Amino acid sequence: MAGRATVFLTPEETQRVTQKFEHSAAQRKTRAGEAWKAEDRRGLIQHATSTSLMQELSLASLGFGGAAPEKKSDDTMMTYAVGAAYPPCTVDAKDLAPMKVAELQLESHHRGRKLTVHRISPVAELKVSSWAVVEGVDEEADQVVVLETFLHKQCMGKDHLDSGSKFIIKEPYYTLNADNEAVVRINHPSDLVIATVSEDPESWRDNYKVEDPAVTPEQCKEKGNAALNKQRYSLAHAYYTRGMTAADAAVDPASTLPQDLRRNRAHVNLLLQRYDEAKSDALASLTQGASAEQQSLDAKAYYRAGSAAYALGDFAEAKRCFAEQDRLQPDSKTTQINIRRTAKRLEEQEKCHVDMKKVVASLPKVNWKPDVAGFDGDTIIKSSPGAGRGLFAARDFQPGELIMCEKAFCTVSSRDKGSAAVTALTVDLDDEYNIRVFPAGLHRAVVQKLLDNPSLAPRILALDSGSWAGVGDACPSTADGPVVDTFQVQNIVQRNAFGLAPQTDDEDVTNATTGLWARACYMNHSCLANSIKDFAGDLIVLRAARAIPAGEEITHAYDDNGDYDARQALLQKTWGFMCRCKLCTAEEQDGEEVRVKRRALLKEANEFAQSNGPSGARIVAMTKAKRLRKALDDTYDEKRFKDLPRLATKVIDHWLMLAQR
Repeated sequence: MAGRATVFLTPEETQRVTQKFEHSAAQRKTRAGEAWKAEDRRGLIQHATSTSLMQELSLASLGFGGAAPEKKSDDTMMTYAVGAAYPPCTVDAKDLAPMKVAELQLESHHRGRKLTVHRISPVAELKVSSWAVVEGVDEEADQVVVLETFLHKQCMGKDHLDSGSKFIIKEPYYTLNADNEAVVRINHPSDLVIATVSEDPESWRDNYKVEDPAVTPEQCKEKGNAALNKQRYSLAHAYYTRGMTAADAAVDPASTLPQDLRRNRAHVNLLLQRYDEAKSDALASLTQGASAEQQSLDAKAYYRAGSAAYALGDFAEAKRCFAEQDRLQPDSKTTQINIRRTAKRLEEQEKCHVDMKKVVASLPKVNWKPDVAGFDGDTIIKSSPGAGRGLFAARDFQPGELIMCEKAFCTVSSRDKGSAAVTALTVDLDDEYNIRVFPAGLHRAVVQKLLDNPSLAPRILALDSGSWAGVGDACPSTADGPVVDTFQVQNIVQRNAFGLAPQTDDEDVTNATTGLWARACYMNHSCLANSIKDFAGDLIVLRAARAIPAGEEITHAYDDNGDYDARQALLQKTWGFMCRCKLCTAEEQDGEEVRVKRRALLKEANEFAQSNGPSGARIVAMTKAKRLRKALDDTYDEKRFKDLPRLATKVIDHWLMLAQR
């Protein structure tokens, strides 16, 4: 059962979910080492075709012309297993030894091997995975297997499997899926390399082995431009990339094709939010020529490089690029605007001169992602006794003073199109099948952003990832592209993400808005937090709740539930610790009888506040609210709770404050 802000499972539901995954784990263990078995080729293709068709019909039923009906509450959540981590492949595909489908063995990662396959079915896109039937290249008939991408299904805005017709699977993991069917599972997107891009949606049929005729740089540029005009960005990127390789191999120093292709790919990369490559492509396309045409092209390149640097938060580099654009193409109003706003971002980074009223007013116009720079303030990150690393004050802060503000590395919101903000129940195979609510959509978005922009990885991969260190605090790269350990990112998101207030009326626990902030997440928990956090879109703003002397750790409350037992259970289950602050110690001493009474009153107070609007409240409502407030207050021992907050009265206090205005 799903509520608006939390999920409750009955003991029976918990047992049913746990038993399902225990059974799956036992099946994988029992069948480990089994060799691949031939399957019905035609039957698998028909199953994939029918599943794909049903999915298309389901999407079509949402409405005509792409207009989806109003979202209705859904009490169901997808559930999947986490844990059982394994590292991604960090070897170039060309250095792996080839293998055949018939050599696959269950529960093996086939280290040092690669499997090259053709897709021979449409892609069945499901909520948490996509799958298709593939056969080994140059293998005997009926040597087929199901290839499944799990959770991280997108590549350049398109389903990964649907983007290609020929794939290289690096160190293939052959396992059982949720239905105990044998599949080659892709958990790390970098383990799947697209060898041949699919231009024709029907390329999986009989003509799937036909190679694309575009081989010369000129042909690739023409094909790329045509794909770009049709907004098929992943296909345009593939053609430009192929053209660049061909142009670089040609010995013709007078040709401008290499620069043209890189400049065009920079534009596509900006559209795909692949800012690292956009910047490097744009700068590599510079001609450094003196003619008017060359200077115009170089101005365009500097604009694209500056735009990419700006999106990456490298405002100093963006300023340099826009200044070069201005030198080559003076008196451009657009350039002057970019120079001014970049200077403003640099000022915000250094001095936090942020007009919060303007920021808040701009939110609806900028999709709740304000154009503003973060400010680390006078804070430092260092070791926190018993709590890993924490955020500390480098100077004295006065009550209400701004400590820091930070733009999110990544957010997913109920405002986003599609299923970006999707929440799941995860069953942890490494933690006695512990069931948690997890922001699966945020996990997916963070992995994609790291793959697209590996220069940003060190700040994220340095965050606490529990016992699984993954690839470390840098994003390794192979000749096939950057490598991201999705298990490591899953642990990072689980331990460091923040939930925001609901962004839309239909937001509930199944599509909750969440985000990841690379610096603010170093704040450790305290029920007696000395800071208050607020959000302006994806900008987190941190202020001092009281005077904070230099050297004191800056804390915030991970959970402020007025029910002591519920609060401790959540801290233990989600973050793996019990709070021992002064408030928790005092509440623990209350005893079970007092806590049960307080819990019942808290529930009554919360239900009252939800069903009675404070505006224009009648005397009878005010009387009941005050009675509830006093009853809750009476559950606290005056001496023991002197100078301590009384969390159970927070909701009713807020209601009374609004009602008495």
